[in-house]
Amino acid sequence: MSTEESVSAPASGALLLCRAEPDSVDAVAPLLGERMTLLPAGGEWSVLVPAGGPWRHGGEPVDRVLTGWAAALAVGAPWPALALWWDADRAGYTLASGFRRPVGYVWLADGTPVGEDEAMRTFANRLGLDPVLDVQSLDRLTRPDPEADARTRLRGLLAVLTRAGVALPAGLDPGEPADRLGAAARALPGARRTEAAGRRPTAGESRLAPWMPWVGGPGARALALAQMAAGLPLTVWGLRRRSGGWTTAGALLVAHGALGTAYGLSKRS
Repeated sequence: MSTEESVSAPASGALLLCRAEPDSVDAVAPLLGERMTLLPAGGEWSVLVPAGGPWRHGGEPVDRVLTGWAAALAVGAPWPALALWWDADRAGYTLASGFRRPVGYVWLADGTPVGEDEAMRTFANRLGLDPVLDVQSLDRLTRPDPEADARTRLRGLLAVLTRAGVALPAGLDPGEPADRLGAAARALPGARRTEAAGRRPTAGESRLAPWMPWVGGPGARALALAQMAAGLPLTVWGLRRRSGGWTTAGALLVAHGALGTAYGLSKRS
């Protein structure tokens, strides 16, 4: 391992916020292919804390992995997913919601903004934030500030999100390494581990149950087709860009959609 890798890898970390209760998130989290710690993060929010295998051991940048995961969750469920990520050089966020193109923003490690101002306004609009007060607060995060590094910028973003109901559990601080975040998350009351891919929960375990492939209802079949439609171009796009995160997200969507379609057809026959 090079000196640069040994320095930057421990500093990498991420949090994945979902605008849904833990039971709902738990039902679709296996789509991501990695077990994570799941906790409530406010009245209608949950947070997934990944161990970070894909970027710590696979060489894939943390931002690409998290963008792919957020997109997979948002297409596979009727709520938005917000990825917060950071490494030794940069930090940022990606918001995915439905089939719309994900929106995000990036800061360099010293807090220098390198994103587009319009992304912040789109972000606020999709989350239903206040178009005046909240947008003004977000706009300040896009302006130069020599006293605000990337970690401070992420904290400022979370401060705005508190008005949308986000309340991260104690110890889950942006900028911390993934292993430290994971240890803190597992020690918190109410923490649970998501299941590995392939598990089939019972229909009563989640409010998303009518949409899950093992139910075989009209909602499940519609979602399965939508996942396949979104997953195919996502996989192709990821392969062209040699992005393991996007490719994995697309492949998972295709596989999950194909499973749902096949199960739906078997239920009808």
